[in-house]
Amino acid sequence: MPESGRDAMRSKILFERVGPSQEIAEAVAHLAADAAGCVTGQGITAGGGYGLGACNPGEPTTDPASRTPRKLPNTTNRTSQENTMTLTLDTYRLLGRSGLRVSPLALGTATFGTEWGWGADRDEARKLFDRYTELGGNFFDTASTYTNGSSERLLGEFARADRDKMVLATKYSTLRRPGDPNSGGTHRKSMLASVEASLRQLNTDYIDLLYVNVWDFRTPVEEILRGLDDLVRQGKVLYVAISSAPAWQVSRMQAIADLRGWSPLIALETEYSLVARTAERDLIPMAREMGLGVVPFSPLGGGVLTGKYSREDQNQTGSVAGETASNRKSLNVALGWITDRNLAIADAVKEVASELGCTPAQVALAWTLNAPGVTAPIIGARTSAQLEDNLGALQVDLTPAQLARLDEVSAIDLGNPHDLLASDHIRTVTTGDMRIETLS
Repeated sequence: MPESGRDAMRSKILFERVGPSQEIAEAVAHLAADAAGCVTGQGITAGGGYGLGACNPGEPTTDPASRTPRKLPNTTNRTSQENTMTLTLDTYRLLGRSGLRVSPLALGTATFGTEWGWGADRDEARKLFDRYTELGGNFFDTASTYTNGSSERLLGEFARADRDKMVLATKYSTLRRPGDPNSGGTHRKSMLASVEASLRQLNTDYIDLLYVNVWDFRTPVEEILRGLDDLVRQGKVLYVAISSAPAWQVSRMQAIADLRGWSPLIALETEYSLVARTAERDLIPMAREMGLGVVPFSPLGGGVLTGKYSREDQNQTGSVAGETASNRKSLNVALGWITDRNLAIADAVKEVASELGCTPAQVALAWTLNAPGVTAPIIGARTSAQLEDNLGALQVDLTPAQLARLDEVSAIDLGNPHDLLASDHIRTVTTGDMRIETLS
């Protein structure tokens, strides 16, 4: 066939394919819009400060575009991305790169039990659980050793009636039996024994989310990942996650899991608050890049951001034995939370709270909820009054100016290489025929 004939035939074939392709594209677009409306109607948003605008279950979904998501201010550590800060516990978020739906505030249950000297007894813990679930809360955080096992036992007892509705997250690696080196650590023996203990204490057949807790710097990552994958394949664990580990190890683990087809990590639990922002250097950027939802613990800075501490408290003395101290205040003093810097940040939080007519704790939690990458901060109330106060953070709407003020007073030096990469020298490096400046 002459060249011109082949070209004509090719053009005819392409022309005939255009129509159906366009129809398919339009149909896919309509289906995607319908699906987005359904997801939005269920009150589900993508975690980490992105995705669809917040809505309430049952809200009409015929015009999703009518919901205007709020914007984050363009400050030092925040970008002008869509903010999906939710207003209720039943406006669920997806946890990391998974389909698991969780409430925007997780209920920490390290306060369930009085073995550590400052927790809630059984009756008060039951009130906390009932109030949280009554409002649609479904995300609980515990560990096999919290309050010497009482945390898991009480949580399992309370969750039994509606177990499948709850997302129970627990952890392993902390020492369960003093004197037995294999009862702690991240290795397989510790992992399996701890999971079996958690299943018994929670009185359940499966754990929704298992965290590798407290990196031990000794166990090969392949051993950890294969052990976690085995638990998922056995049905004892549904999802796996990590806490308190170096960013480079987490990213390495995620890459290995991906390459070998093992269960990926879907969440990173890390300390993060206005007084503890070092996670912004590497951990949070890594989590956002690698598909892990960030679940901050101590979002109130050990209670410092509630405004109940003063400079007189700096003169107190306290001792720490494991997780215990004579009371929570002496524990925080002993851990070094009560510093001039932290008290200055707490003062700024109190000023913003006064402007908004809310409590300092609500402002501090709202700031964390607004942070890019964050899925669900963990609140750890000991009383019903504390829980109600913390839940009020979902209603706090910080202005761009207030966010900027809080960012500025709590700012940290990102250090090398972050500060270097943000410098004017590096910004002059470009491509093409523009001048390239080389640092000596």
